[in-house]
Amino acid sequence: MRLPEDGVAAPSPLVRRTEWEAYGEPPPPVPHTSAELAALLGLLTAPRSGIGTVVTGHSRDAASAEAAAAFGEAWEARGGTVLAVVDWPETAASWLRPARRMTAPAPDAWVVAAAPAGFVQLARRLRHSTDWEPSRTYAFAALSDSGVPALAGPGVLHGLRGACADGGTWTVHGGWVTSVPARTSG
Repeated sequence: MRLPEDGVAAPSPLVRRTEWEAYGEPPPPVPHTSAELAALLGLLTAPRSGIGTVVTGHSRDAASAEAAAAFGEAWEARGGTVLAVVDWPETAASWLRPARRMTAPAPDAWVVAAAPAGFVQLARRLRHSTDWEPSRTYAFAALSDSGVPALAGPGVLHGLRGACADGGTWTVHGGWVTSVPARTSG
């Protein structure tokens, strides 16, 4: 068993009913925006990032699948390589298979377009059973909801970052989601 940095065992991958009741289920994904995609690409291509290969993961809803496809097309157009595309259902008896498929290619980074409910459970399994590192993971706006790190558990998503629909960015620090608005000219 792999322990998070704080030494506390990760919670079970399956979110219990009491956890959903305590935090509420985050809203489902909506179609991505061009500003969101541009901001996500900007995070991955920042100076000294050294990211060339990615694994893209997405839940099976239409908005997430379309966002993942748009990202893959844009990433490869910039000369990057998508090593694998992994999808998952919102509910599963075991999250180990998609977790292993996400980490087996050993990418420079992971890109996620997902509904929060399934991703929280997948992230728990990723952190508990693989060498996945949330600080090397980039996501679309659907995962910027403050309930996501709360449901995932302490330390599970620390360092996860992503893009907002308006082109801003967000980062998970501990159990908090911090957003930075898009730059505006003016």
